[in-house]
Amino acid sequence: MKTSAQMLSRFGLLLFLVAAISGCSSAGGSIQCKLNPSSCMHEGSYEPGEDEYAEKEARDLNRDAARKASRGSGSWW
Repeated sequence: MKTSAQMLSRFGLLLFLVAAISGCSSAGGSIQCKLNPSSCMHEGSYEPGEDEYAEKEARDLNRDAARKASRGSGSWW
């Protein structure tokens, strides 16, 4: 018979895995893109104005990531 501590530990691990997987998918990219970024790169020509939009979005994402990294640099949370 399993102790309640073992069951709680397994439930916690399962909850952590579900949260981690959902966090990856909600981050704006698939796991495949995170493991192999070049597989998600755009190939071909852009529509008019689309290249400027893509560059602005990339700048915004980089800025947001830098802010999160600087806020979280002193903590593991």
